[in-house]
Amino acid sequence: MYPNKIIIAGGGTAGWMSASLLQHNWPNAQITLIESQSIGTIGVGEGSTPYLKQFFKQLNIAEHQWMPSCHATYKSGIEFPNWSEKPGYESYFHPFFSPLDIETGELFFEQAKAQKRGVCSNAHPDYYFVNTQIAQECKAPISETYQNLDIDYGYHFDAGLLASFLKDRCLGLGLVNIIDDINQVELSANGDISGLVTNKSGTLNADLFVDCTGFNGLLIQKTLKVKFISFKDNLFNDSAVAIQTPKDSQSPIKTSTRSTALSSGWAWQIPLTNRYGNGYVYSSEFINAEQAEQELKQHLNISHQENVQVKHLKMKVGRVEQHWYKNCLAVGLSQGFIEPLEATALMLVQFTLEAFIKEYTADEQQVQQQEILNNKVNQLIEGVRDYIVTHYKVNSKSNSPYWIKCREHGLISDNLSALLNAWGNPESFEEELEKQQDSLAYLRPSWYVILAGMGLFPEQALQHNHSVTHHSQAQKYCTSVVNKVFPDHREYLNRFSI
Repeated sequence: MYPNKIIIAGGGTAGWMSASLLQHNWPNAQITLIESQSIGTIGVGEGSTPYLKQFFKQLNIAEHQWMPSCHATYKSGIEFPNWSEKPGYESYFHPFFSPLDIETGELFFEQAKAQKRGVCSNAHPDYYFVNTQIAQECKAPISETYQNLDIDYGYHFDAGLLASFLKDRCLGLGLVNIIDDINQVELSANGDISGLVTNKSGTLNADLFVDCTGFNGLLIQKTLKVKFISFKDNLFNDSAVAIQTPKDSQSPIKTSTRSTALSSGWAWQIPLTNRYGNGYVYSSEFINAEQAEQELKQHLNISHQENVQVKHLKMKVGRVEQHWYKNCLAVGLSQGFIEPLEATALMLVQFTLEAFIKEYTADEQQVQQQEILNNKVNQLIEGVRDYIVTHYKVNSKSNSPYWIKCREHGLISDNLSALLNAWGNPESFEEELEKQQDSLAYLRPSWYVILAGMGLFPEQALQHNHSVTHHSQAQKYCTSVVNKVFPDHREYLNRFSI
């Protein structure tokens, strides 16, 4: 069962991902996407989680078909420089994981447990995972030696170009695209949306409306009045400034997003094949837009005289209470946003659509199905929120009022509080992870990486860990595997254009 007529309000990456999945799963539905020429999209560049691999696999789109046109590169994880002042733990790498990490990963867990007990150890995560070494060596996370090896990786890409790629594909498969502005939303007697009144195309009717209108939330928030729940109580960043910088066409390409802590937030750097995407996510409570722009330019070594294009953004951080309400599904920024520290935005888009397609029914059971979907999506968002908040809560920076407030505020969820309280006791932490396994968005390895990577160990265990060498065997293994099994990143990408 599927809706006969679907209207997607808004384009961008969220709109065209929605169109792609709905069209693929319900090929006989009549799908129309309305987008405005007068309303721009937010996209400033994008990174993803490994979940996006399944999006392209589901649509039977090979990497060589989409990556070159989007200047895309592979992503093995995220670097976090300058988030900690603990000696030896000023920076760490959050890798995606693979079967190659089983033995060295377990060694990492054991060393972290020992170091939590105060034993001199070296539980810095950078030594124990293959994807960390892949990023450092500028390799592609594609194994030509073991083609069936399932290595987790994500992508970096130009979000605008990805939307264009998906648009062309959808139009080629018969989707209707209308360029117009929505002037009014009409409601039926039962509170459902009955039609969208447009400037040039008249009133457009459908059975299902998908809200991809961005932070505006035209359908789900402004029309249907679904409550928005702000996250500003423990995620203080509400603004961003973005700048693109050129990239040497012959230089190595890293497979990592770089997220560097600055005075009042953090700066991203995303390597594409043709340029870098850069930006500064910050709190306007501690720094204004002009100051943030100057700090970002200084971080990027851009002089005042250089003429670069700068884009300023305001962020609405939080989520709607219900993502599927009446005959409307909110997708993308209209349903909520958590700052892009772990690149989870498109994961939420994909997850929402896949869950919706699975749960959809048009009969009297729809209210029950809506509750199931809304609970699933909200649980994922709250789980991601907890992990993002952790980055700020466990920072050890002392030179900024912003970072001190991030650390000292007490407004965290019961789940996160229980995890952080249990960290100091190895057995309790494992028990808490198991207890929360159904609600965690990030699993055991990621929690160990962030807490160990920030140096959350007793002081006596940190003082002499540089003299402990048991980690060297793990690092040697990772280096050996990477050099033997994985190709150069740029060289591998160049094959797509041959």
